[in-house]
Amino acid sequence: MRPIARYVEAAEMSIAQLAQTAELDEKLVKAIVAGNYNPSPLERQRLAAALGVETAEISWGHAVPVEYMRGNGPQSGRPT
Repeated sequence: MRPIARYVEAAEMSIAQLAQTAELDEKLVKAIVAGNYNPSPLERQRLAAALGVETAEISWGHAVPVEYMRGNGPQSGRPT
């Protein structure tokens, strides 16, 4: 199981080519490949098919760690 970015590199596809083949928005595909967006099951199927692999072969998790959260809630002492 490898990140989607590795499959894109191996296929020698650009983000634009992958987006066009998968019939998805280029900005969305860029965010998914960068690990900033977790795709829906349908988006996963389209991307995997465009890369010629099974969806189970790709790790879809976030690559960018969440450093902090802001807003109301228990952490700030205010009710939500």
